[in-house]
Amino acid sequence: MSDSRRGGKEPVGIDELLERVRAGFVRVGPQEAVAATADGALLVDIRYAELRERDGLIPGALVVERNELEWRLDPQGSHRASQAVSHDLHIVVVCNEGYASSLAVESLRQLGLHRATDLIGGFQAWRAAGLPVDV
Repeated sequence: MSDSRRGGKEPVGIDELLERVRAGFVRVGPQEAVAATADGALLVDIRYAELRERDGLIPGALVVERNELEWRLDPQGSHRASQAVSHDLHIVVVCNEGYASSLAVESLRQLGLHRATDLIGGFQAWRAAGLPVDV
């Protein structure tokens, strides 16, 4: 593929892309996520239904399918969730193991949600830390 078809950018692998994306924000661990939610952060679970059904839910987390995330969290969007009230909202995105959530955070930050971050290790780290899960 020519540079013009790629937008002039050199291709990168997913590991390099994750490294670049994660350099733009501070990720949080399970205990930090708990503290953030106690301070008003919105915990957003983007795992797909099969994983939620298999492993359970984090109590109080907003469940938003990954393919709807930007539409539901854009404070200016017509399809926003009631919690998406400001670009200053502190958001902690949770996927299954902490990979897809980093890419999701990059997308949210492009929408101006400058306090978005993700949970290192995702839901599996939450559960391994012995934090509450509704099954």
